[in-house]
Amino acid sequence: MSGLLALLDDVAAIAKVASASVDDVVGQAVKASSKAAGAVVDDAAVTPKYVRGFAPARELPIVWGIARGSLFNKLVILLPVALVLSQFAPWAIAPLLMLGGCYLCFEGVEKIWHALRPSHHAAEAGPDSEMSAAHLEEAKVKGAIKTDFILSAEIMTIILASLPDHLTIWVEAAAMALAGALITVVVYGAVGLIVKADDIGLAMAEKGRLALTRGLGIGIVRAMPKVMTLLLVVGTAAMIWVGGSILVHGAHELGWHLPQEAIHHAAVAVAGAVPVGNGATEWIVTAALDGVVGIAAGSVMVAAVSLAILPLVRLVRRA
Repeated sequence: MSGLLALLDDVAAIAKVASASVDDVVGQAVKASSKAAGAVVDDAAVTPKYVRGFAPARELPIVWGIARGSLFNKLVILLPVALVLSQFAPWAIAPLLMLGGCYLCFEGVEKIWHALRPSHHAAEAGPDSEMSAAHLEEAKVKGAIKTDFILSAEIMTIILASLPDHLTIWVEAAAMALAGALITVVVYGAVGLIVKADDIGLAMAEKGRLALTRGLGIGIVRAMPKVMTLLLVVGTAAMIWVGGSILVHGAHELGWHLPQEAIHHAAVAVAGAVPVGNGATEWIVTAALDGVVGIAAGSVMVAAVSLAILPLVRLVRRA
């Protein structure tokens, strides 16, 4: 009998450890997911353009195809690479994260540049009559998955960098997998709602029994262009802010403490000068100054690409 009780005690102890591990995985996954906000918002802002020009019946299948590719990118390709880095080359995480931050800053500033000086290239065409709809859809999905790979790499690197060092490799892997899956579900669930919002609003406007329902449907249809514009603006701002904060934090990790310390002192000084909301004020100032760093870094990279790299590529192609 005593042996059975001892066995039950062992089982209970193992269950407690397993329960704690599950709680740890979920907690770390949620915390890590919040750190990738900039790349996540941009992912949600970018993806709807890939369904533009297709029949409404094909919009959700296209989004689902991209979502499956995104999960494959995160869980099958990027997760093992991230775990190998964390175990054998942790010193490489900060530089890789900063490369991703540079990419976010570049993309954000480039979007602003194109908005201020629109390109004279022809706008992206809709479905080409010379290509079958199935082949065009396949090409669009593949192109979206390639773009997603870059954003997913940044997301998974941010997740990895936000996990504490004391985790075992199994908890780390589970937390990264859960965070990656959670982000994918949220992003592409939101994208699905966005691309079908017009249809939902139109159905409400045409078939609603109540005047309130019909009015709400008309409002949704009229609001969606503005919502898409707002989403692009928020996504661009989030890219620049997160990219700048990654560069500042990465520089601090690599031994250059001046940018982070200067931003921190400025944020504390401004927060101390206001009578209420000191914590919120400090966060806002920090985010704004991180954004300034992101704009500066992105501007340098956009100028380098526009004035040096692209002309060199054109010259090589002509040779």
